[in-house]
Amino acid sequence: MNERNEAAVGERVRHEVDVVVVGAGPSGLAAAIALRQAGVARVEVLERESAAGGIPRHCAHTGYGVRDLRRVMSGPRYARHYAQAARAAGVELSTTAMVTGWSADGGLEVSSPAGLRTVHASAVLLATGARERGRAARWVPGDRGEGVYTTGQLQQEVYLRGQQVGSRALVVGAEHVSFSAVTTLRHAGVEVVGLTTELPQHQSYAVFNFATRMLYKTPLLTGTRVVELRGRPRLTHAVLMRLSDGRQLTVPCDTIVFTGDWIPDHELARTAGLQMDPATLGPTIDATGSTSRPGIFAAGNLCHPVETADVAALGGRHVGGVIARWLADRSSQVAGAGVPIEVGEALAWVSPQRIGSTAELPARGRLILRPRVFATLPWIRVNQGERVLWQRQVPKLIPSRPTLLPATWLARVDPHGPAVRIEVLV
Repeated sequence: MNERNEAAVGERVRHEVDVVVVGAGPSGLAAAIALRQAGVARVEVLERESAAGGIPRHCAHTGYGVRDLRRVMSGPRYARHYAQAARAAGVELSTTAMVTGWSADGGLEVSSPAGLRTVHASAVLLATGARERGRAARWVPGDRGEGVYTTGQLQQEVYLRGQQVGSRALVVGAEHVSFSAVTTLRHAGVEVVGLTTELPQHQSYAVFNFATRMLYKTPLLTGTRVVELRGRPRLTHAVLMRLSDGRQLTVPCDTIVFTGDWIPDHELARTAGLQMDPATLGPTIDATGSTSRPGIFAAGNLCHPVETADVAALGGRHVGGVIARWLADRSSQVAGAGVPIEVGEALAWVSPQRIGSTAELPARGRLILRPRVFATLPWIRVNQGERVLWQRQVPKLIPSRPTLLPATWLARVDPHGPAVRIEVLV
């Protein structure tokens, strides 16, 4: 370490609070509000962006707030609601505050225009959210021309900066966020030449697909993969491969938007040494949001990439209440203990992944499952060893869409028994 860095460490200010929340998206803000409402005195939220509210800040379409606020709002209005409610509740909201790592004594090292400091708290809530995988992470070869975005980058360019993003676009993906990207592109006056997905059908609501085809005349190209991008300095076309026969087709476009394929922003969780779930790539949690380290909790799309903003907010509210109780009785549970939950091959992951206490229900009283397959009227069965804890038929399974599993069977789990396994019987 050079002299300059040593001096910076020496100048780092120590700041102490009861709970520090990392991330000012819906989950983090809802948790902070719940903590203050439960009587926790000092709650600080750290946000690396210049404004609080998370992804909804730059999603101009409506549909936010249905489950948590019982009203329908645009994304920016929804974000403002939570930021204002947090301030009104007495939450210390610090924006442009980047958490760069953990100090040797367990504090969070924070860098901001105000300087360097270390925040120490009795409890830490990680609510850092998730991001879409861009072109590089998907290993798409070809020229490095301009005009390549993720949905988040696209919405920031269009709604926050008012930038022109091209004239003819291809959207990679066919889930909820993909149709949101189509709406953003059309708002910006961009023709959308198609949505492409490797799966045999879209993964969103039928009405979204119908409206996109009828209003925008945008075709859905199923069973296709983007294998190459061409054009410099600006993208000129994309090469798609039909998975059924390997045939390639060229799609002229100057803009391409990679949507979905989410990965948690898990760097802080990893550097904290938390046990990580290999399926979600987020920290392993129980129904209370407890991680494998005492005093560190996790909530929102860091744990289930991704659910809608209102679901993330309800999860944050749930974990905020849990933390308030934990502060009053820290000996209630051993961190990382409990019965693991496994899933069969037809399921990608489950959240939470551990049963810490059979008396603690997850947020909304449900576990979140993510299917790998399409299925109509399948049965889902929950076993512990030879015992069947629960089974029921569900309407359908769709990849990239949540299937909610009632947690009514939790009371039947033997806390000293083997892992609980959730399987699909197609």
